[in-house]
Amino acid sequence: MSASGASQDVRRHILEAAHPLLVSKGFTAVGLAEVLAAAKVPKGSFYYYFGSKEAFGQAVLDAYFADYQSRMDALLAAPGSSVQRLMAYFQDWFASQTDESAVSRCLVVKLGAEVCDLSESMRAALERGTQGIIDRLERCLDAGREDGSLTTTEHSRALALALYQTWLGAGLLAKISRDRAPLDTAMADTRRRLGIS
Repeated sequence: MSASGASQDVRRHILEAAHPLLVSKGFTAVGLAEVLAAAKVPKGSFYYYFGSKEAFGQAVLDAYFADYQSRMDALLAAPGSSVQRLMAYFQDWFASQTDESAVSRCLVVKLGAEVCDLSESMRAALERGTQGIIDRLERCLDAGREDGSLTTTEHSRALALALYQTWLGAGLLAKISRDRAPLDTAMADTRRRLGIS
């Protein structure tokens, strides 16, 4: 493996080790020492890859969205109609939010409100990432009109945005109430909006 490849592996390892900490505690509550201990790397390694905690936070979000959107792309490219693929995506979201594993939890729900007022670069990373998700939903909704599986007259962009907002809100409310009922409601609303009985 090249030095560049090994370097990227260490960087990725630090990001992956920090993810469960951030999902569990949030950005400001996680200290550098905790990240270093979880990743089992020296302090110098952290600053070699990330110039500051803010740069680290942006890198965490960028990596999260790259992984998330890759998984989303796979789900939305699976066999079946566009509406079936959309439902597979939302079922995957539901499962990830009801799973006990902190690794699967939505980082947008956990960090969104916390970091937007702390860091412009992290806010921008969240905006880029969420727009990428909405863009993918919109394309799949457009494809649903083309393959005949989606019959709603609602504009694809508006529907994509509404669905994403519904699921983000449900994720937050489920976290607050420690109850999956908001996610059940989001699923029922999604099925209704997509014309699934």
